Amino acid sequence: MGTKQPLSVLVVIHTADGQVLLIERADKAGYWQSVTGSREGEESLLQTACRELLEETGLVATEHQLTDWQLHNRYEIYPHWRHRYPDGVTHNDEYVFGLQLAQPQSVQLAPGEHTAQQWLPWQQAAELVFSPSNAAAIRLLPSRLGLE
Repeated sequence: MGTKQPLSVLVVIHTADGQVLLIERADKAGYWQSVTGSREGEESLLQTACRELLEETGLVATEHQLTDWQLHNRYEIYPHWRHRYPDGVTHNDEYVFGLQLAQPQSVQLAPGEHTAQQWLPWQQAAELVFSPSNAAAIRLLPSRLGLE
């Protein structure tokens, strides 16, 4: 069994007009998502979000508008990924952040983690992501951005 902590962040990267960046997982073709990642050591959730953004996209959080959405999700870990966690761990606690960019831009994907990227309107992005909690977070964008 693995040592991954069942405590993670989800970072929705978006623009003010509701465009969302999705990245495709290297270990599961067709699995599109926002930036995600587990806490390492005793880092704070904000530190986890900043680290994952840098590792997975090359984006430096302090150069953009990173916000804690004050949302917490608890979900069952997919069976095909449970080997990454300590024995007996079946659920993960996920905390949601958003990173607003001025406009869509290409990012530097982490080799071995992600294979492709695309910017989509929030409605299409919410339909494409594989994770229900990721879809729910994306569907919050219109109200968060005043687009309703």
